[in-house]
Amino acid sequence: MWQSSPPGSIYDHIKVASFSIGPDGLIEQWSSRAAGLFGMTSTEVIGRDPVEAFLPAELRSGGHRRVGEILDGKEWTGLVPFRIPGEGGAHGLAEVYVMPSLTGRGERAALCIVVDVRALRRIETDLAASQAIFGQSPFGFVLFGTDLAVVRANQRFATVFGGAAEDHRGRTVEDYLPRPEADRLTATLKRVLETGESVTDLQLVGPAPRTAERRHWSMNLYRVHSGAGRPVGVAGLATDVTRRHIAAREAASARRNLALLNEASARIGNSLDLETTARELLDVAVPGFCDLASVDLYQGLLTGEEAAPGSWASAHRESAGGSAELRRVAHASAVADALPTAVAGSGAPGPDDLPPALGSVHRFPFGSPCAMALRSGRAEDVPGDEMGFVQSTLAVPMVAHDTVVGLVQFSRTKGSEPFGERDRGLATELAARAAVCIDNARLYRREHERALILQRSLLPPGDPEAAGLDIACRYLPGNAATEVGGDWFDVIELPGHRTALVVGDVMGRGLRAAVAMGELRTAVRTLALLDLEPAEVLYALDEVARGLGSPGGGERSEGLGGSGGAQWPSRAAQKSREADLSEVYLATCVYAVYDPVTRRCTIANAGHMPPAVVEPGKPARLIDVPPGMPLGVGGEPFEEVEVELAENALLTLYTDGLVESRDQALDEGLEALRSVLTGPQMELEDACDFVLSTLDTEHGEDDIALLMARIQGLPAEAVGDWTLPREPRSVGRARDLARTQLLAWDLDDLVDTTELLVSELVTNALRYGEGEIRLRLLRDRTLVCEVWDAGLVQPRRRRARDTDEGGRGLQLVGLLSAAWGTRRTPRGKTVWFELALPDGEPAAELSVEQLLSMY
Repeated sequence: MWQSSPPGSIYDHIKVASFSIGPDGLIEQWSSRAAGLFGMTSTEVIGRDPVEAFLPAELRSGGHRRVGEILDGKEWTGLVPFRIPGEGGAHGLAEVYVMPSLTGRGERAALCIVVDVRALRRIETDLAASQAIFGQSPFGFVLFGTDLAVVRANQRFATVFGGAAEDHRGRTVEDYLPRPEADRLTATLKRVLETGESVTDLQLVGPAPRTAERRHWSMNLYRVHSGAGRPVGVAGLATDVTRRHIAAREAASARRNLALLNEASARIGNSLDLETTARELLDVAVPGFCDLASVDLYQGLLTGEEAAPGSWASAHRESAGGSAELRRVAHASAVADALPTAVAGSGAPGPDDLPPALGSVHRFPFGSPCAMALRSGRAEDVPGDEMGFVQSTLAVPMVAHDTVVGLVQFSRTKGSEPFGERDRGLATELAARAAVCIDNARLYRREHERALILQRSLLPPGDPEAAGLDIACRYLPGNAATEVGGDWFDVIELPGHRTALVVGDVMGRGLRAAVAMGELRTAVRTLALLDLEPAEVLYALDEVARGLGSPGGGERSEGLGGSGGAQWPSRAAQKSREADLSEVYLATCVYAVYDPVTRRCTIANAGHMPPAVVEPGKPARLIDVPPGMPLGVGGEPFEEVEVELAENALLTLYTDGLVESRDQALDEGLEALRSVLTGPQMELEDACDFVLSTLDTEHGEDDIALLMARIQGLPAEAVGDWTLPREPRSVGRARDLARTQLLAWDLDDLVDTTELLVSELVTNALRYGEGEIRLRLLRDRTLVCEVWDAGLVQPRRRRARDTDEGGRGLQLVGLLSAAWGTRRTPRGKTVWFELALPDGEPAAELSVEQLLSMY
């Protein structure tokens, strides 16, 4: 019977085996399960003494005694150690049941039943664990049979649905859930039972026992099999998630409110116009928050009257006949057939009681909810209209800095959910945010006219352009109302298609700092046109800054003794003046010159933040430039470094407002900047916006200037570079090279002019210069020609006398070129001229007066 048991029966798990002992004490029969348990075949054991076959030597004497007692007719049960087959001689433990028997001839024998103790212990442990999981689970556990009736339920399930666990045996899902939910669960149970596919988080809704309260349950279902793999039912794990649903609903409402506030932050206040800000508020509120809305602002605020804080509200309180004058500046509706009276705020309209038209000036009646909201500064409920169109209205005062600037009314029509307490708080927050923006717009309007002209004159006009560079820049003032600060940036075109990039920061704030910044910026542009090295530019700029900080004229102040005569200024007055001057005229600056031909950048620094560079495929790094002393301190030289930048590298210059604030140390800010710059490559304008939006730039403690330049060196085919020996025939050679190069560039219209001017410059280099001569042509937005030699004497333009045979070459260069000049180099000088590229129109010829001016 054991050997023919179906697969998966209890005997397979218990591993029961049997064998028999004959009258002679030797093994007479040996079952297949015994062979599997002990690892010995029937051939190996039949006819052998079981004690000698299985027991260790030290236990054999006792084993022989037991076998003798069994053959004498005694039953015996005990634990017998044995060697486990295939486990390196390890010993197992078997529980043996020995029953005396008789042979056909009446002789005494024995039948032995053997069970592996390890298998028994595993089964006991599994049963205990299963019972603990089922019985002690904090979740409702239920087992449905194949007929979908409850076979077993745990105590937690019974606690929720009442009664004892045994009382639920035989029940069906209809006993727990209403018909629609019961049908849905029944269909799911059948599908799980048929397919074996588990179902997780099945949401069910039904009333709790003994109450009409609706509860939410989450149920996980899976098919349960017997040891032989036959489905025996479906197990379900039920969890009460009602609180989770309530919390999720409240969280969703909170998220909607937060999203609305976030949208309000992004959309309200983008304009510094009062009416536009009011319309932005309604764009956010309708239809996301309400169906109808209107905004009224005090007339005094709109006309620009300089009133003290709270004066509009005071005027309202003093008017016994109603509120102070307001103007309806905006209204919005999300309902196509909305009545114009819906947000009048005065109850049912009569013939002479129509709501204010857009743009009209009006007063709210003294006792109306709208007037009460304006007086108290708190939101008030407005009764719905008698026609039943509007069911709920909130009149919310717009309060900014303890000053009421106007009133906004939010209305919901029939069919929408009435306003609740959470809605009241949200409405108050929306109105307050709009009020702050409106008040800021008022302040801005007052200050804007004073600062706008100065601000425009201080920032570079338009988008900067430079050869070999893609440039984007941003300027964020620390005070958004005035837009005036001491940070500045500039992009200056230099000869040879080189570009100077400048970022500076004047210490201090306000108009004085802005004026000093304008003076220093002008000085930088002037010095840059001299084509000095970056360190020399900063040295000269330091002299300018110190000159700006010196007292201009003999200032007099009250002395300590006597009257009349010259008196020394008091020490306190002198310290105060010096502090003021140092606040305004101390500045930091970084000055970089980029050459697109070599892709080299020469940088000098006067106490400023180090530039950052990101090369393709590498992390961002700060360029190690000696910081030097701030401008205006004096007494210390400036150093410069030269770095070669890879193609498509990103060079970033910035002021300290980008990386330092009251809540962020400078080192942390620099590390954050490096982290932001080290990222996926993007368009330069997007990169600027990404840096400003990622870093903490909203603190408003300092101005922020950001200048980013993408390195795009001139391609090799846009450069012609030759070295000529110092001999007369180099002049003709230079003309030939220039002609060939221009024809290759399809610049035929410039060939004659370029040949003539190249001939003049090379001839001058032969006559007045030293060493080898170098000729270079650069084609970008213009054509630039440069002639280098080792001579240090700078050529100068002069007017030749009538009898002179020479001296007119530079005059000719000046007349025929768009620009020309000279600059020193580390080993000599460079003379250059620039020609505009042809635009299809014939080149203008020199007038007679221009030609005669050379004589």
